[in-house]
Amino acid sequence: MKIALIGYGKMGKTIERIALGRGHKIVSVIDVDNLDDFDSEAFKSADVAIEFTVPQVAVSNIKRAFKSNVPIVCGTTGWTEALPELKKIIETEGKTLFWSSNFSLGVNIFMAVNKYLAGIMNQFPNYNVEMTEVHHTQKLDAPSGTAITLAEGILEKLDRKDSWTKEIETKPNEMAIKSIREGQVPGIHTIRYESEVDSIEITHDAKSREGFALGAVVAAEFTAGKKGLLGMNDLFNF
Repeated sequence: MKIALIGYGKMGKTIERIALGRGHKIVSVIDVDNLDDFDSEAFKSADVAIEFTVPQVAVSNIKRAFKSNVPIVCGTTGWTEALPELKKIIETEGKTLFWSSNFSLGVNIFMAVNKYLAGIMNQFPNYNVEMTEVHHTQKLDAPSGTAITLAEGILEKLDRKDSWTKEIETKPNEMAIKSIREGQVPGIHTIRYESEVDSIEITHDAKSREGFALGAVVAAEFTAGKKGLLGMNDLFNF
């Protein structure tokens, strides 16, 4: 399979290594200094592009891949307010976008466990719930996209909570998400239910970028040749 990379930082380089190891070919690498390559024949020849950049440019990158008729797998978070606009383009123009807040298989298992636990805890209103997420200092969005997805899973199942808030819970119906940025932490997400008598806690602790990068490549393998807006539920059928 021919893959184009959009973003060539630490994640892009890790994706490149894993993709080559799985027998794929990198036909184009686009970073901040060669954006005109979106219009190149090399980029247009790709079966799929994988995008890991920053929130400010992700939507533009997706649209430029659409313009070149290249399906795109996007792992950048912090831009989802533009998702309705992109959905419309996907539906009306027959484009392909695979987006996830987190490509790690372990995180997606954790998300399934999170929703299951929230369904159980819905029966026990004496427990309050909050979340803490820790990431490296280069991560610009807070809370993380993964934390927001986890929160949405909880809100779907927990009747006493209907919104999340940053850092501090100010109303009983809110769930606080605390964000910490330190060192080179790939990502730690902890959900804690606490009552007067005990606490219940689940945590996913990513040890490296490898899991995210492998998941992105597997998603690219899945996406090539497909149409529409895709996600991890399509890939793993959770």
